[in-house]
Amino acid sequence: MGAGKASSVEVLTLAARFSFLSRNHHSIAASALCYTSPTLHLHYSLSMIMNDLAAVIFDFDGVIADTEPLHFLGFRRTLAEVGITLSESDYYANYLGYDDRGCFIAALETHGQPSNPAVIARLMARKAQAYLDSIREDLIIFPGVREFVQEAAASHPLAIASGALRREIELILEQAGLRKQFSHITSAEDVTRGKPDPQPFLHALQGLNRPHRGLEISPGACLVIEDSIPGIRAGKAAGMKVLAVANTHTVQDLHEAHAVAHSLSQVRLSELHERLWPTV
Repeated sequence: MGAGKASSVEVLTLAARFSFLSRNHHSIAASALCYTSPTLHLHYSLSMIMNDLAAVIFDFDGVIADTEPLHFLGFRRTLAEVGITLSESDYYANYLGYDDRGCFIAALETHGQPSNPAVIARLMARKAQAYLDSIREDLIIFPGVREFVQEAAASHPLAIASGALRREIELILEQAGLRKQFSHITSAEDVTRGKPDPQPFLHALQGLNRPHRGLEISPGACLVIEDSIPGIRAGKAAGMKVLAVANTHTVQDLHEAHAVAHSLSQVRLSELHERLWPTV
C-alpha cells in the first residue's frame, strides 16, 4: 500500500471541511413527515432535502469484490490476442477505473491500432467470458463489506454505479448473499459515458429516486464509496461526497476524496455521517 497502518482514530482523513447545516435543522427535521418502505426500510424525511446523508452509492470492482486482479488477467489475455502486451503496473497506473469499453479503446489507441466498434465489441465479449469463468472459481469479497452493507441498508437505500457488466455484478452479489440489499444497479450497459464522467452516479441516483417522486434525494445527500481516482472525480463531479478505500491505491493517491480509509472493515457509517454531514 505504500504507507504504514494507521491507528483506529487515524483511519478516516478528511480532505475538506463542510459547512454546518442550518441551526434550525433539528427542530425542522423533528417535525418532518417520514415515509417508511416496509420492504427496504427506507426513511425519507425533510433532512434529505437539507442534504443530510440519505443514500449510499457503491462502486463495485475494488470496493465490494476483489475483482481487479481478475479484470487485469482478462484484459491481458484478450489484448495479447491482438498483439498488445499489458503489464500489471501499466493496468493499475493507466486503466484502473475505466469500464471495459474505455479500457480497450485506450489500449488500442495507445498502441496505434484501430478501435472501431466491431473490434471493441469482439474484445469485450472475449474478456467478459474470461472474467466470468474466473469469478465462478474464485470469489473474494473484501473484509468488512458484508457488515458495512448490512449497517447501511438498515437505514438508507443503496445503489451500485459501476463500469462492470450487469451480469457480472448480479452474479457476484448473488454469490455473496448481498443482492437484496441493493435497490438499484447502474452498470456499463446503462450509460454512454463512464467515469470520471459523473453520469454513472447521477444515473444511479435517478434510479433510487424513481419510486419516490416528490421527495427526492439530492446529490449532496449521497455518499459515494470508491477505490479509483476516476471514480473519486466522478463522484465529486456529481455533487456527492466520496469515501475512498485503499484497496487498489495508496491512501496518498486517494487524497482527492472527502475521506479515506484503509478498508471498509475500519469504517462505521454513523461515524462517517457525523464527519461529512456535521450538525450544530
